[in-house]
Amino acid sequence: MRSKTYAAVALASAFATGAAHAEATAGGLALAQQQNCMSCHSVTRQFMGPALHDVAAKYAGRNDAAAYLGHKIIEGSVGVWGPVPMPANTQLTPDQAASLAAWILTLK
Repeated sequence: MRSKTYAAVALASAFATGAAHAEATAGGLALAQQQNCMSCHSVTRQFMGPALHDVAAKYAGRNDAAAYLGHKIIEGSVGVWGPVPMPANTQLTPDQAASLAAWILTLK
């Protein structure tokens, strides 16, 4: 009977984790749309800026990937992905930039 209880707890935990991930994913996309990130980026294809999937893949191995991307989101950059600069997004709070960075890293 205990193994059934453990299995039920594990299943509930997995479901909750999946639901939390789905909620975070939807929240990240909504924030990206709200802050006009999707005017230059797409999740899966290069547009004016790189595909966010490609950004996630490029930085997946960095220990400081979330902090690095959060900084780049707020400060902007040029030359990393080609000649088109990414403008600074000074309207974002550090928490919003961190949320966007964390979401982007889930897209790999």
